[in-house]
Amino acid sequence: MKPFSFVKATNTRSAIDAVLKDNARFIAGGTNLLDLMKNGVMQPDKLVDINSLPWKDITVANGTMHIGALALNSTVAADKQVKELHPLLSQALLAGASQQLRNMATVGGNMMQRTRCSYFYDTAMPCNKRNPGSGCGAIGGFNRMHAIFGASDQCIAVHPSDMCVALTALDATVHISGPKGERKMPFGDFHRLPGNTPEKDNNLDKGELITGVDIPASPFTKNVYYLKVRDRASYAFALVSVAAALVIENNIIKDARLAMGGVAHKPWRLTAAEKALIGKTPEEATFRAAANVAMQSAKAYEYNAFKLQMAPNSIVTALLKAAAV
Repeated sequence: MKPFSFVKATNTRSAIDAVLKDNARFIAGGTNLLDLMKNGVMQPDKLVDINSLPWKDITVANGTMHIGALALNSTVAADKQVKELHPLLSQALLAGASQQLRNMATVGGNMMQRTRCSYFYDTAMPCNKRNPGSGCGAIGGFNRMHAIFGASDQCIAVHPSDMCVALTALDATVHISGPKGERKMPFGDFHRLPGNTPEKDNNLDKGELITGVDIPASPFTKNVYYLKVRDRASYAFALVSVAAALVIENNIIKDARLAMGGVAHKPWRLTAAEKALIGKTPEEATFRAAANVAMQSAKAYEYNAFKLQMAPNSIVTALLKAAAV
């Protein structure tokens, strides 16, 4: 690992200034960043510890839940208010990583995770995300874990987070602080598709950091389910995941939310499929039709063609389980 300096931020301004001046990175739990540094994928000269900043609380005001960026994944998953008001988020967090990692990982850090594409992690291989212009080893290589939505000829990597899939479905808002002050961003706009700039995972500007997330009041408190399909039961990233939430009244779907993980460079919201569900009865035929709508723009590569069947089947399964709660 490349040698680096380490400083503790005492306030938001000092944290931002420290990152602006140097080749530096913010660090909280470090569950992804340290792995990247050990592998030589990221080589900051300085780490700026933000753990002393006051962003760990989970509060509810006027129906909106605010979760600080430094709240631990394990704390959020177990929080009584989260489980009552946004059970989909709790389920998604519990599907991620391991208990030990959830005890270290923060909400902000979870959002900043980088892809687990093996070509990204292997510095001997070409990767436009790691080294722009070098090529994408995955496109013509072993691409079993890779994207079926929103990819480009520059990158077909997928975003690894489970939490972010749920927050996308729940229409969350990101609070950001930076050199120019504070701003908010819809969660669905935070992460990027690869396009011609796959090295950019999100829409943060230099020196900006996440301070928290807001989740608006939601009717999705009962019929929800987070499905994660993976190679083994724990500590594995999704081949395909689905966040499904329904509002059912008198056996009719009044509202719906659907998002997927493991299929795109960002959490993938299925808005057309959501619209296809509303006003229909909650049964397998309805769910199958919505899944077909969701798959209309899907494109597979040599080794991930199985996702073209796994993805719609997973949507149907998640909706069936949500409806049965």
